[in-house]
Amino acid sequence: MIVQVFFWLFATLLIVSALLVITLRNPVHAVLFLILAFFNGAGLFLLAGAEFLAMTLLIVYVGAVLVLFLFIIMMLDVDFDELRARFSRAAPLGLLVGGVLVAELVFVFMAWQPSPMAEKLRAAPVAEGITNTEALGRIIYTDHVFFFQMAGMILLVAMVGAIVLSLHHRKDVKRQDVAKQVARQRKDAVRLVDVKPGQGL
Repeated sequence: MIVQVFFWLFATLLIVSALLVITLRNPVHAVLFLILAFFNGAGLFLLAGAEFLAMTLLIVYVGAVLVLFLFIIMMLDVDFDELRARFSRAAPLGLLVGGVLVAELVFVFMAWQPSPMAEKLRAAPVAEGITNTEALGRIIYTDHVFFFQMAGMILLVAMVGAIVLSLHHRKDVKRQDVAKQVARQRKDAVRLVDVKPGQGL
């Protein structure tokens, strides 16, 4: 009974916060409600017995990604009124892409069938004394270690690409010249002044 109460509580808060994310006009408030949505999603994962996914959702998304989004939105001088003005021009393309994605999902669900390997894994006996986190770690780092490393490399390339694309060199900003600093001599940086007694600089 208590589990059902918490399930409906987490699910209701998740749906409400998700709707507020896409309907609020203030982007900072939208990110805050997205954090609330992820907290409720983590609660649903805990109720389902997937504590590793719950902690990953909190640590990775809430603790890193969304906090980074929040700081970026608050620090960047973005004119959201101008972005909303362009929404009407981009709406047809967005609706077209959304329609294609919905059609693909419908086709996938219509043609989906359970895999025989999944049936074997479901019928396999569960070892005693092994938690979900340990079992998931064994699968990731033994059976799918190459795919796991490949996903890490893809994320690394995406991160480097985002840094390169967002890096802008401004002429009015003084930048560090490492070669110039290393090549500097003592005579270029230090000037000895012979101050006579009773005189100031």
